[in-house]
Amino acid sequence: MPVTPSPLRYPGGKTAITPMVSEIIGANKLRTAHYVEPYAGGAGLALSLLFNKVVPHIHLNDIDLSIWAFWHSILNNTEEFIQLVNDTDITIDEWHIQKGIQERKEQVDTLTLGFSSFFLNRTNRSGIIQKAGVIGGLKQQSKYPLDCRFNKKSLISKIRKIATLSDKIHTYNMDAVDFINHIEANVDRSFYCIDPPYFVKGQSLYTNFYEPCDHHELADVIGQIEGRWMLTYDNAEQIKQLYSSYRQFTFSLNYSAADKKKGTELLVVSPGLRVPNSLGLQRATK
Repeated sequence: MPVTPSPLRYPGGKTAITPMVSEIIGANKLRTAHYVEPYAGGAGLALSLLFNKVVPHIHLNDIDLSIWAFWHSILNNTEEFIQLVNDTDITIDEWHIQKGIQERKEQVDTLTLGFSSFFLNRTNRSGIIQKAGVIGGLKQQSKYPLDCRFNKKSLISKIRKIATLSDKIHTYNMDAVDFINHIEANVDRSFYCIDPPYFVKGQSLYTNFYEPCDHHELADVIGQIEGRWMLTYDNAEQIKQLYSSYRQFTFSLNYSAADKKKGTELLVVSPGLRVPNSLGLQRATK
């Protein structure tokens, strides 16, 4: 797995396809366009593109208040957040405290929620905040303790680097459909990288998973985007049918939630978007 610039661990994270997306952006002369992710999650891909100066600005949206609170906090309350990272002991007692914060997220301030999200993301299995248990189990009898993914020095370094580019990172806490409509109305030149919840395993991985009707609604909105876009999904027959009027390709991605293997994902692209032959992508069978 590639080293991600994101401080978050995220199921289905797309940092690994940074070279592919960079080449697509270059081939389509989109290096001056604002890069937009309606489902930001860990945002490893977006941050990689920004750090490598492939794009000038990134727009990160997540409907999950817990995820948005993390991004908002490290960008707007950087030093306070880092102080919490330094001062907080990584223990089971603390894990219970932070888990309790998630259960009353609407009642706590943004910094408290953002740190709680970060703490649980680094100490829960596969980085799943709401629906996974703690690494090593509650009795901590595993050879992997709950702090095995919590290297404070490395994580603080990532947070500081992100904060230095805060003027180029725009965060939102909106429904993805509403967010796309907002960007269409307010950003002149954009390129969307749309990575919705998985169709097949979404319910087990994400707090805000999609029902089939949600996937259909998203497809309708994507069809109305005036600019260029690319869409990544799990390689499900239902999704192939839903986007049958668009070009589709397959690519490999290392899964990071439960299945430690390479999986095949689906790439769908907007009309007119060039996909360089040098990428060696296979056309999906419909």
